[in-house]
Amino acid sequence: MIWARVITAVAMAAVIGTVMALVFRREESQRLGTEEKRGRAAIIARKDLVLLGLLVLSLLAPNYLVQQGPYSRKVAVWLAATVVAAAYALYAKSPSELRGWLEETWWFIRLIFPLLLLGVFVVGIIGAVLPRSWIEQYLGGSSLSATFFATLLGSVSYFATMTEAPFVDTLIGMGMGKGPALALLLTGPGLSLPNWLVIGRVFGVKKAIVYVSTVIVLGTVSGWFAGTFLLS
Repeated sequence: MIWARVITAVAMAAVIGTVMALVFRREESQRLGTEEKRGRAAIIARKDLVLLGLLVLSLLAPNYLVQQGPYSRKVAVWLAATVVAAAYALYAKSPSELRGWLEETWWFIRLIFPLLLLGVFVVGIIGAVLPRSWIEQYLGGSSLSATFFATLLGSVSYFATMTEAPFVDTLIGMGMGKGPALALLLTGPGLSLPNWLVIGRVFGVKKAIVYVSTVIVLGTVSGWFAGTFLLS
């Protein structure tokens, strides 16, 4: 299951990127032409890349370095990594750049937080009214319909980091097939109802529709193929 998820996730990412680039190639060409006229760099600077890596490290390190013991250890690791990232940001960025960064961060928080609350609330209601008896009936086996239903479930459900695997494992214990399980693992972390709202708000409804539709189709096909021919 692990290797099937890794391989299909990488393949899906490549296909999704290709589809988005082809569908919106004219718009992207116009955007790149505008940036070239403004003299913007096409490649990220080395200092920015290091800062981005430190920020990602501060988010991932607590879960990967501390897997046992009290939760305070995770907090301590996160705090140490965040202090390192902040110190490097003070070294690599000017005061005006840092101020602009914080302003953009605050703008993004104000944009997505209400949508996130709304999406999580709706998903919670859906999860509360979904009978467990439906799992075996609609998600059992590796049929195309069961895989498609799992993909839809994953595309609207909100999964916090590192929680999708235990959730899917529980569903498998309740009778969920391996194909639908893989489809849920592929679509759950990358899509959710809050993501739909945010993508539509930030990038436009058209791009959101193309992206969500592509993920759902690829997740269904990948889960069905793996469940039928690779994981059976």
